[in-house]
Amino acid sequence: MASSRPSSSQGLAHIATPQRHRSVKRQHPSILNGIGGSFEDKTNDYLCPICFEIIEEAHITRCGHTFCYACVSRALETFGRCPKCSFVLNGPEHIYPNFLLNELISKYKTRLKGVGELGVAESHDHPAPLDNFRHFIASESENLTLPDVNVILELLTQRKHILEAESCVTQNRLLLHFLQHLLKQKETQLLQLNREVDLIRRDLAEVEGILKEADTKRTELEEQCKTVESQAESREDAVMEEESFNSGKKSNDPATLSVRRRRMHAHFDDFVQCYLSLQTPAPTGMTGGGGSSGLDQFRENLVKFSRYNSLRPLATLNYSSDIFNNSTIVSSIEFDKDNELFAIAGVTKRIKVFDYGAVIRDTVDIHYPCIEMVSSSKISCVSWNSYHKATLASSDYEGSVTVWDASTAQRIKTFQEHEKRCWSVDFNDVDTRLIASGSDDARVKLWSLNMDHSVASLEAKANVCCVKFNPGSSCHLAFGSADHCVHYYDLRNMKEALCVFKGHRKAVSYVKFLNREDIVSASTDSQLKMWNINSPHCLRSFVGHVNEKNFVGLATDGDYVACGSENNSLFVYYKGLTKQLFSFKFDAVRSVLDKDRKEDDVNEFVSAVCWRQLSNVVVAANSQGIIKILELV
Repeated sequence: MASSRPSSSQGLAHIATPQRHRSVKRQHPSILNGIGGSFEDKTNDYLCPICFEIIEEAHITRCGHTFCYACVSRALETFGRCPKCSFVLNGPEHIYPNFLLNELISKYKTRLKGVGELGVAESHDHPAPLDNFRHFIASESENLTLPDVNVILELLTQRKHILEAESCVTQNRLLLHFLQHLLKQKETQLLQLNREVDLIRRDLAEVEGILKEADTKRTELEEQCKTVESQAESREDAVMEEESFNSGKKSNDPATLSVRRRRMHAHFDDFVQCYLSLQTPAPTGMTGGGGSSGLDQFRENLVKFSRYNSLRPLATLNYSSDIFNNSTIVSSIEFDKDNELFAIAGVTKRIKVFDYGAVIRDTVDIHYPCIEMVSSSKISCVSWNSYHKATLASSDYEGSVTVWDASTAQRIKTFQEHEKRCWSVDFNDVDTRLIASGSDDARVKLWSLNMDHSVASLEAKANVCCVKFNPGSSCHLAFGSADHCVHYYDLRNMKEALCVFKGHRKAVSYVKFLNREDIVSASTDSQLKMWNINSPHCLRSFVGHVNEKNFVGLATDGDYVACGSENNSLFVYYKGLTKQLFSFKFDAVRSVLDKDRKEDDVNEFVSAVCWRQLSNVVVAANSQGIIKILELV
């Protein structure tokens, strides 16, 4: 007996049909699949519920259901129940012949056989039209005269031509539609290309005119320089002027231009997209187009892109001097308002403040902080006040927001209203008393240095990973969330966001302002995205770094963007191009306890990045607590 049983007759349909059923089908094909195989036939009362064929040797059970004898016998041997209603049947003694139904089925089969034979006979008595025509031709051809044959041939030839024409139309109609659609598409592309070509020619003429004017002016200056040299009273003065002139010529060194050209061609496709996005072609019949503003902006992009070639290390620091401490991740790095001091904070619960000038000037292996503050929990973020030089705010894993006096290393205030880990804190640059913080409790809270409690709370729908004030406003704030979006709010109306930027596929870990209108965001989808506060659409995506699960840092100076990567590298992007400019690889460092670990087992990543404003210096740290001060060169 099987361990489980079917609950309906369909579950027993797999039982093999007796051999005699198959023999009936071979002898009489007209009853194949019961009665023609239609839906109505399948519901006929003469079909067996098990094999779905016309019942053979109908037998009825005690519960009143009729089956083929062979089918119900096999079912009783296997299951001991009625296949239709699962009534318990102890054996063959509980099934009986159904003589009346057997007689009806016999008459039904006889009638079916007669219908089948009649159909075959009709098919012989009424041949197909083509067969009729052939029969007519064969029987009447001897009676046809030559004119009759010519008429028939002419009619058949005309009919052949008509059929050939119809076949040609059918075959070429789809091809015609394809070619028409392709032509329309290519004409649209050609129109766009013509507009772009006109735009390029117009800009090319403008640039050639600028170069011609510059060459003329340079020639005039050279003539004036020669005149001054000839009139100089002292040969020493003339030599000095000549050296000054020669030093000016070196700025346009062909070798330098050659290097810049090679770098430009390496990113040529990106530059094409950048150029076309800045230069909007003018409508047909109009002059102008993108205008000089777009061309000037693109020229600036080219210059800034080619300004730097790589990152050069200036100094190296260590967040922790404990060689046995394996948890030394740096969470945040920030410069003060004068870019003289920078604070480093992380999981060692310490905020270390270093003097940038002293670090750069002293060529020593170990740099000591000028001040150190100890927190009660791991620190996630720090932010300097833009007015009070020594005022610093921090957020930690316990949900606290602490305000410090960096000159005395003392706490000024501690706010403890967040219910979960606080990831981010930021001082407002305009209203320097105002602080914002974001937490895993899905809230953005606003604090004031004059108050002991939060002054406002913004409810988000998911964990808040980062907050940042607009640098030119006291009431506009952006935050990134685990809902994959960047939210931009006017704090005077906190019921609804001014704009929600959608495009990331994972949580947004950082938001930074390039300027008052442009935002760059980082996400664990391994992308940076640039947005404008006046449009919900993404302006540009930056790809190249790896970021799938960690906070890797994000910083910008307004033109360049630096972020960390989970391959232990720092990546630098230019805001006008999607691909990286260059990267810097940190050396893999192991503690004493990890000295036997293989190179492939080291899962280090860059965890914090900060840009020293108004300079070409970036400070980055990795998960092993190694801090590098790097210069763009």
